[in-house]
Formats: sequence, structure tokens, C-alpha cells
Amino acid sequence: MCLTNFNGVQVMGVNKDQVKGRVDEVAGKVKETAGKIVGNEDLEAEGSVQKNIGVVQKTFGDVKEDIKKAIKGS
Repeated sequence: MCLTNFNGVQVMGVNKDQVKGRVDEVAGKVKETAGKIVGNEDLEAEGSVQKNIGVVQKTFGDVKEDIKKAIKGS
């Protein structure tokens, strides 16, 4: 069982990159949608970039977690 301490909260099998990535992905989606609704192309683009950065960071965290599991499992 893999426990990670994130801001005082114990989370099983999740690392900071996964959490931060998901937060950025959601925040980016919100900005992107808000930009579309109000017709603000800059906000829409900023949201798209933040969303994609979040996806990359989340994926990086997933890979780190997979490596940890593989090392512990061998």
C-alpha cells in the first residue's frame, strides 16, 4: 500500500504531480469554457494552455507512480 502525505492529508497511491496536474487541468477547462462563453480569446487560449500543462503533469505523476509500483513489486 502506497501512502503519500499531501498537505497533511494521507492519500493512497497518489503523488503531488498527479494532484497538481488534475487541479491545473480542471482550472484550465474552466478558464477555456469561460473564455468561449464571454468571447475572450485570450482567456480561452490561457485556459487551453493550462489544461494541457495539467494533462502533462498528471501523466508525469502517473508514470512516477507506475515506476514506484514496479520497483516495489520486483
